[in-house]
Amino acid sequence: MPRGKEMVAMLLAGGEGRRLGVLTKELAKPAVHFGGKYRIIDFTLSNCTNSRIDTVGVLTQYQPLVLNSYIGIGSPWDLDRKNGGVFVLPPYAQQTGADWYSGTANAIYQNMGFIEQYNPEYVLVISGDHIYKMNYNLMLDFHKEQQADATIAVIEVPWDEASRFGIMSADEDGRVTDFSEKPKEPKSNLASMGVYIFRWDVLRQYLEQDEANPESTKDFGKDVIPAMLGDNRKLSAYAFEGYWKDVGTIESLWAANMDLLDNEPKLNLNDKDLRIYSVNPYQPPQYIAAGASVKRSLVNEGCTVYGSIDHSVLFYGVQVGENTEIKDSVIMPNAKIGRNVKITRAIIGEHTVVEDGCVIGEDGKEITLIGNNERIEQPLSQV
Repeated sequence: MPRGKEMVAMLLAGGEGRRLGVLTKELAKPAVHFGGKYRIIDFTLSNCTNSRIDTVGVLTQYQPLVLNSYIGIGSPWDLDRKNGGVFVLPPYAQQTGADWYSGTANAIYQNMGFIEQYNPEYVLVISGDHIYKMNYNLMLDFHKEQQADATIAVIEVPWDEASRFGIMSADEDGRVTDFSEKPKEPKSNLASMGVYIFRWDVLRQYLEQDEANPESTKDFGKDVIPAMLGDNRKLSAYAFEGYWKDVGTIESLWAANMDLLDNEPKLNLNDKDLRIYSVNPYQPPQYIAAGASVKRSLVNEGCTVYGSIDHSVLFYGVQVGENTEIKDSVIMPNAKIGRNVKITRAIIGEHTVVEDGCVIGEDGKEITLIGNNERIEQPLSQV
């Protein structure tokens, strides 16, 4: 058995992501593109690397093909290690039969053997569908100081959005006194970020108890955390004050991309101390033609721009034709946008072709979403 590790990370990446519509039709949510060159899962994997956590289990379930291929052996995140590294952990057949992961807690329960082989003192449970940069070691230091059984990272969210999250209350010492998963009438606006640190001996006990309970939904927020609170276990709230975004909806995914376009963005991608790593697509340099215009935008490698780009994100390999205007939009990799096209407040999927003369989206309206591998042919019309 390898030498025991202080902390092992378990990354939940199996969400179906229905609220992202056609973007997740054939793709797991953590594999969705973000920020011009990344996928969403890059942020949690990079956080692990930046926190010197070298053993990460990635639990996949829904549409795992692209995600599995993307993660590979973990080289882009320096997670190709001999003793540890990154491991993709899909559901598998056991002697008692084969089951899909029935909840977040059940997913960890089914992989307790993976955790046990590293004999850790602590287990970090994280989600692969959030955008943030965080040093998990600072949270572990807090967890030790508090002598907690579990520590939950929390952040204040707008009151009108609080019902989307796991909401908790804490006393003046930071001890969690109440937790409700997506409450209709929240008691506070302190939201769980989906980042947990557990003492492994305690978590193992509660996972086994939860699995034996036929009434449980096998979920951390709905079952395990309330059970620990009910037993008066010490749960601490770790206040996080940086940028964090749950990109589980089209609107939040679009807004998080737009957040990168401020002169001083709240999420600094140029921070050399907390880099975000990704798979390099190996594209040629971008080309901006003489008559083109690019303002307040991210334009990645391999793009050719002949039109006007304002306050938008262009992923690698995007082609933009002459007299085309793109504003407040996200254009996914290798999309081809023809001539005399107007795109406003939209997300255009990967490898999608927009023919000459199309009009997509409008100022002040909801975000228009065009999926991957589509062909928009209707000219001079509102899509």
